[in-house]
Amino acid sequence: MTQLAIGIDIGGTKVAGGLVDEEGQVLERMRRDTPHRSTSPAVVEDTIVEVVDELLGRAGGAEIVGVGIGAAGFVAADRATVVFAPHLSWRQEPLRDALAARVPGPVTVDNDANAAAWAEYRFGAARGESHLMMITLGTGIGGGIVVNGRVERGRHGMAGEYGHMQVVPNGVRCECGNRGCWEQYASGNALVREARALLLARSPIVEELKAYVGDVDNLTGPAITESAHRGDAAAVELIREIGEWLGLGIANLAAAFDPGTFVVGGGVSAAGELLLGPAREAFRRQLTGRGYRPEARIVAAQLGSEAGLIGAADLTRGEGGARSSSSV
Repeated sequence: MTQLAIGIDIGGTKVAGGLVDEEGQVLERMRRDTPHRSTSPAVVEDTIVEVVDELLGRAGGAEIVGVGIGAAGFVAADRATVVFAPHLSWRQEPLRDALAARVPGPVTVDNDANAAAWAEYRFGAARGESHLMMITLGTGIGGGIVVNGRVERGRHGMAGEYGHMQVVPNGVRCECGNRGCWEQYASGNALVREARALLLARSPIVEELKAYVGDVDNLTGPAITESAHRGDAAAVELIREIGEWLGLGIANLAAAFDPGTFVVGGGVSAAGELLLGPAREAFRRQLTGRGYRPEARIVAAQLGSEAGLIGAADLTRGEGGARSSSSV
C-alpha cells in the first residue's frame, strides 16, 4: 500500500498543505488563509487541523505515516516548540503537543527553511550533494543546512539564520533590532526599498518601471522582476545589486562552512540568472583562497513554493543513514 505523509507549510498569512508520496510528489493540495500578524496560536492550530482533515479525506485509504510542519520561525532543538515566529503570535508555543491529539500519526515540527533545504537535497537541485546550504530569499533571508544526509539545526535548533549576519557595521536597521544584517541588502525587502527610493525621488532612470507599476503603492518584488525580464534596464540594475550582495554573503558562508552547493530559492529567485549571474561573479571576487580552492556551485532551487511542505512531509520519515544514501 502507498505510504503518504502530510506536509504543512505555515507562513504569516497562509497555511498550505499537501499529501506527499515517497518520491516527493504532491498528490493533493490545500490552502487556507490566516489573519496577518494578529493571529492567535489557537487560530493557526485550528487552521492546520482543518487542512489536515481535508487532506485525510482525499487520501483514498492510503496509510499516513505522519504530519510534518514547516514553520516560519525559530524552532527549538526538540522539534516540538516554536520559540519565536516573527509574523505570528507564537512565543514558546508547544506546537507538536498541541497538535498531537488532534491529527493522526506522529507530528514533527521544523523551521520552514530547514524543510525546504531537505526537499531540495532529497528531490531537487541538490540531489547527490553531501554538503548543502539553502538560501531562501523572500521578505528576508532564511536558510537551511544539510550535511551527510542530516539537517544541521545547531545546538539550540536555530542554525541557518544567516540573514542576520552583519555585513555592514552600523548599516540599515533590521527588524531583528540590529543594524547591517545581510537581509537588509540581499532580500525582497531590500529590492523594493531601493526601487521605492528611486521612484519617490522621481529619478529619470526608473521611468520605465514607473510606467509598468503605475502608482508606487503597487511596487512589489515580483513587479520589479517582471519589469526586468521585459528589458527594463533600471530593474535589471536593481536586481544585479541584490545579486552582488547575495554573492558577498555566500562567500562568507563558504569561508565558514565550505559546502559543495548553495541552492537559492524563495520569491526573489524568480529573477533567475539576472540575480544568480551577478551573485556568482561577486562570490568569485570575494571568496577566500580564490584560485586555489574548489568553488561551490550556486544553483536555483527546483521545487518552488512547495519545497517547504514537501520537505516537512518527508522529514516525518526520518533522515540520515541508509535511507538518505539510497535516495540520492
